[in-house]
Amino acid sequence: MQQASIGLIGLGVMGQNLALNLLDNNAQLSVYNRDKENTIKFIQGEAKDRAVTPCYSYQELVSSLAKPRQILLMITAGDPVDSVIEALLPLLDKGDIIIDGGNSHYPDTIRRTESLKEQGILFIGAGISGGEEGARHGPAIMPGGNSEAWPPIKECLQAISAKVDGEPCCQWIGDGGAGHYVKMVHNGIEYGDMQLIAEAYQFMHDGLGLDHGQMEWVFDSWNKGPLSSYLIEITQDIMGMKDSDGEPLLDKIQDVAGQKGTGRWTAMSALQESVPLTLIGEAVFARHLSALKASRIKISKLYPHKKQQRFEGRFMDATLAALRDGLYAAKIISYAQGFMLMHEASEKYNWNLDYGNIALTWRGGCIIRSVFLDNIKQAYDKNPQLENLLMDDFFIHAIGTALPGWRKTVQEGIGRAIPMPAFASALNFFDAYTSERTSANLIQAQRDYFGAHTYERIDKPRGEFFHTDWVANK
Repeated sequence: MQQASIGLIGLGVMGQNLALNLLDNNAQLSVYNRDKENTIKFIQGEAKDRAVTPCYSYQELVSSLAKPRQILLMITAGDPVDSVIEALLPLLDKGDIIIDGGNSHYPDTIRRTESLKEQGILFIGAGISGGEEGARHGPAIMPGGNSEAWPPIKECLQAISAKVDGEPCCQWIGDGGAGHYVKMVHNGIEYGDMQLIAEAYQFMHDGLGLDHGQMEWVFDSWNKGPLSSYLIEITQDIMGMKDSDGEPLLDKIQDVAGQKGTGRWTAMSALQESVPLTLIGEAVFARHLSALKASRIKISKLYPHKKQQRFEGRFMDATLAALRDGLYAAKIISYAQGFMLMHEASEKYNWNLDYGNIALTWRGGCIIRSVFLDNIKQAYDKNPQLENLLMDDFFIHAIGTALPGWRKTVQEGIGRAIPMPAFASALNFFDAYTSERTSANLIQAQRDYFGAHTYERIDKPRGEFFHTDWVANK
């Protein structure tokens, strides 16, 4: 009996779809699921008559694999990953490879990579993006971990990944937790993009009074320009979806956004690395605020004077154009902040991240895929040492063109009591980041006043600190 080239543990929706993807790409596959019934159902259903070996124990799975063994874990992140690794270890030989394809937190991936290396086992933490559809037909894959494991698994992972212009959306990210870190930042940017689009939707719905058919047309038109992306595309589809009674389904969905924690991880990492990831932070907080539904209903009745005024019809086209420009500019800020964070992490962990490669990986298959990523890749191809995307000529021109509409949108939204935390946060970041001088000198004076924390002077070299006895000089 021919031994399988790869084993897959975990036959949830993502695991099953990746398994079918592997089979489509001629992998010799063995599968195992903790629940035996799920394995049987998969073999008799989706995988019927396919060249897949069902296994009902870890021993059986490991024995079915050709050496060096390659085992892909598609299971819940956290303790379950450690438990499965612990169960597998006595059955494996040096040089075998474990691939964690779940949404693991990067510190866990760093720990597992180092621990398994000491035992002679190679470990890959591979961030996988694209949801169920991506897993089935080609996701974006971000592998990192033990670099020795990349050559043996490269062909397989690149085969099942999405392709753009013939290039696989699966490139080696870096050592240790680099792959899962980049996937975490991807998810943070995803939070930001979704919040920005949601704010644009509320602006059109509450401020312009557009119906769902009109908003479907707007998102369709936006998807044919520089805003073209997967999230804009699916938002267009959502606007057109009717419930069984013929009414828009969107209006019947509770305005309480869920989250699985990856956006929060991104925001927490930004705080740890002292990176002003303001837009993504606002997107995370917006989801927390949405969860306060009962409280929001109560408190809304206490402020009846807060009234939203709709725009006059004759300004509709100009207002929509400004909204489009604001969304585009704020989206640029979201990516710029994400790449800032990855730069700091790369320096801290010596990952030597290739930012052009990351943009290449994100161009297809993943949730944040968009034409916009071509411009990011070109920026880093032109200057691999680019300090910030906002310093690239393309983005300087793009922001400059969109800035008037961006300001107008934020002003109009706030003036009409339409919450726009992500739009406004991105604009405030841009204004502060592009200001040679800010108000932080006053903060330093205050800190020195109450805590003798000292300050630097503009007429002295950086690194020279001073303290003033503010009370004595009153």
